[in-house]
Amino acid sequence: MFSAGAESLLHQAREIQEEELKKFCSRISKLLQTEDLGPDTVDSLQRLFLIISATKYHRRLEKTCIDLLQATLSLPACPEQLQVLCTAILREMSPCDSLSLAWDHTQNSRQLSLVASVLLAQGDRNEEVRAVGQGVLRALESRQPEGPSFRHLLPVMAKVVVLSPGTLQEDQTTLLSKRLVDWLRYASLQQGFPHSGSFFSTPRARQPGPITEVDGAVATDFFTVLSTGHRFTEDQWLNVQGFSMLRAWLLHSGPEGPGALDTDDGSEQEGSMLSVISATSSAGRLLPPRERLREVAFEYCQRLIEQSNRRALRKGDSDLQKACLVEAVLVLDVLCRQDPSFLYRSLSCLKALHGRLQGDPASVRVLLPLARFFLSHGEVAAVDSEAVYRHLFTRIPSEQFHSPMLAFEFIQFCRDNLHLFAGHLSTLRLSFPNLFKFLAWNSPPLTSEFVELLPALADAGTALEMLHALLDLPCLTAALDLQLRSLPAPSERPLWDTSLRVPSCLEAFRDPKFQGLFQYLLRPKASGTIERLAPLHQLLQPMASCARVAQCAEAVPTLLQVFFSAVTQVADGALTNQLALLLLGRSDSLYPAPGYAACVHRVLSSQFLALCKLKPSLVVELARDLLEFLGSVNGLRSRASLVTSVVWAIGEYLSVTYDRRCTVEQINKFFEALEALLFEVTQCRPSATLPSCPPQVVTVLMTTLTKLASRSQDLIPRTSLLLSKMRNLAQSPASSSTHSEEGVEAIRTRATELLTLLKMPSVAQFVFTPSVEMCSPRYHHDANTALPLALRTVSRLVEREAGLLPG
Repeated sequence: MFSAGAESLLHQAREIQEEELKKFCSRISKLLQTEDLGPDTVDSLQRLFLIISATKYHRRLEKTCIDLLQATLSLPACPEQLQVLCTAILREMSPCDSLSLAWDHTQNSRQLSLVASVLLAQGDRNEEVRAVGQGVLRALESRQPEGPSFRHLLPVMAKVVVLSPGTLQEDQTTLLSKRLVDWLRYASLQQGFPHSGSFFSTPRARQPGPITEVDGAVATDFFTVLSTGHRFTEDQWLNVQGFSMLRAWLLHSGPEGPGALDTDDGSEQEGSMLSVISATSSAGRLLPPRERLREVAFEYCQRLIEQSNRRALRKGDSDLQKACLVEAVLVLDVLCRQDPSFLYRSLSCLKALHGRLQGDPASVRVLLPLARFFLSHGEVAAVDSEAVYRHLFTRIPSEQFHSPMLAFEFIQFCRDNLHLFAGHLSTLRLSFPNLFKFLAWNSPPLTSEFVELLPALADAGTALEMLHALLDLPCLTAALDLQLRSLPAPSERPLWDTSLRVPSCLEAFRDPKFQGLFQYLLRPKASGTIERLAPLHQLLQPMASCARVAQCAEAVPTLLQVFFSAVTQVADGALTNQLALLLLGRSDSLYPAPGYAACVHRVLSSQFLALCKLKPSLVVELARDLLEFLGSVNGLRSRASLVTSVVWAIGEYLSVTYDRRCTVEQINKFFEALEALLFEVTQCRPSATLPSCPPQVVTVLMTTLTKLASRSQDLIPRTSLLLSKMRNLAQSPASSSTHSEEGVEAIRTRATELLTLLKMPSVAQFVFTPSVEMCSPRYHHDANTALPLALRTVSRLVEREAGLLPG
């Protein structure tokens, strides 16, 4: 969330029109052509960057302005702040055909890195990524003193490796591997010199001190990213940047990457043997460059794990320890996949690390890469992976659901490692109630992640419980909010909406009478039982206006569609029936968030039709339940879409064509129920408590009654009389107060068409209940077949009948 001032600036930037932007660019062009690039130029460039970055669509700048921005970026004496601003604007404009930056003519290393970032933002036009990569490598091969050039260009090289892995040749890969070994293993252990000294300071006082550990002790081992000091030398900065690109480089240059294996098979085998016995530095130099780099990377990660045991003096260093642990474990995972000999050397320290971090709530993010390591190597390492996953999926979501970064990383971990779960997939599926806590609390950013993850979680054994959980997701959000409010006051800023006062909800949350329902709603894993949470819907209604609850409610319809798409792939006949019954039963039992029921009903109605299409016999098998559903018109207007779908499905699938068990008695029962429903929804008494019914429900009811009459012809006279009444009712003045003019016309037209069809029972049966053969595409493509002819004949009859009507 932005502050009010920031929101105002963004709004102003988005409201600027093209003409205003054109005038502003002209002013900037004049400023860039002056010799004195002062504060006015900086301020104007900052404003321009805000304008073009505040909108999601592409802003257009004059070619003159773009050319001047490029020229300013290439000036050797240009202030660094101006160069950075020009770079940011040009990157925001990319891809742009007007760019003509020259990589080869740039000498300053900082300018090289800025120009490269603009070229890489262009995409791989004219093989610019390869050109940038070759330029950086030429700088590395120049053997200049290891100054700022390498420091600024290494991040560019890391980006090139990711964007275009095939850019480097074999000798270039070897060169960079050697340089990385030097930077990672042999950085100085003395702090850097200060930039300038005081006049009164003595040469002895200005001597750099030794590098220290995070706990203040003097470092006795080699320098790493966790080493601390007041100032760093250039090789120490290269050490830090080398570690940041190490994992990407190992993936690029290892056996799985474009670099393939080292050319000398014997040396590769020798390297594996030496790595098992922890080669000394002198023996390690005998290894080929890539194997030597792996050995150094392993030592570096081991050193980071050792440094993480130290108690940091500053909170920033403590956070850095956790971040480095995450990266170290990921690097070790890559090393073990490339060379299994590293696995046996890593296991003892990683098991100890996992045992140490299990009980530390502040280190839960480190447990994810550890779990992935054991997921990848558990069988070989003889690790009890089940215990690792049980802890991961049980405690962490329940205790840390309110951490947005952890929530994203946790769900991403589940999504990206589905192929590795194999025998542990049941553990993941049974943990869906806990995973839904992340979703309920962080629904806007996590919805797209769950769209990908949900199909893997959907299982026939937990489908019904999961569907209930999805429908109750906004209720879960409210319960999680209450759970946080009921905890002792935290030291940091509250994680809930402090403007919302809900004392009655908090009392209910603590009330022993409702503890069972809240415990079920907040359960950590699937229980195999279904609890009706309607009492909680009413208790938590005051929280329906909470922004977090509203955001969660908006995500549910999308997730429901994904769920049904997945579960119908594994559902048998019995489960399909149960899902259909659940849809009907939950249609009037939803959390009362604003607009939530209407959106969910639209999804439920479409999915009910999909279930009927999947299993047409569902209508006959659930006849009693469908009749009970139609027997009540309470809340018909709010459930109009679902009622319409149920009525349409009855007319479509209640037929011997789809189920031989369908009887005339069943058809008559449904006819009577639908006739009574039609009468109820079309009565026009001023004192009626029933709301007006949408015309779509009326037209579908009439059509379904006509379909049933065509299958039981004793009902035709009764249906004709009913349709005549509906046509007359549509023409009466009273109907205009209930329906719109378009709705009245739709009802009148449909009644007329159906009456015309019923005058020819054989044609009506042919149209409303076609055989399976007539539903084949041939009857729709070939104009000489029976169905097109019948439709044309019926159309002429309907038109002639309509022409005889008065008015």
